[in-house]
Amino acid sequence: YGALEPYVSAEIMQLHHSKHHATYVNNLNVTEEKYQEALAKGDVTTQVALQPALKFNGGGHINHTIFWTNLSPNGGGEPQGELMEAIKRDFGSFQKMKEKMSAVTVAVQGSGWGGLGFDKDSGRLRID
Repeated sequence: YGALEPYVSAEIMQLHHSKHHATYVNNLNVTEEKYQEALAKGDVTTQVALQPALKFNGGGHINHTIFWTNLSPNGGGEPQGELMEAIKRDFGSFQKMKEKMSAVTVAVQGSGWGGLGFDKDSGRLRID
């Protein structure tokens, strides 16, 4: 938990892992059990009603999993090479990309998760 100190405290990382991420996983497991029961009963109304919880908790789990695997005590800074060139092409600058990321994700349920990805259809980077 302390690998990112002094930038992120061990206490915050432990809290984030043992409380936030664990809550998503626990809620996802409970919701998946209810969903399986609804499937077995052919209860489409319950299946539909459970979809927002599956999406929210499943997304929270996936986002946290990506979060943990992308953290590094030697990371940070601006990207280089092809990624930086694509950011400049599609957003104008790294700073403008960060501003757009903040604007897009600030209202996302679950504390503003977002991602930078590549849209194969347009051939450009996008933020979701």
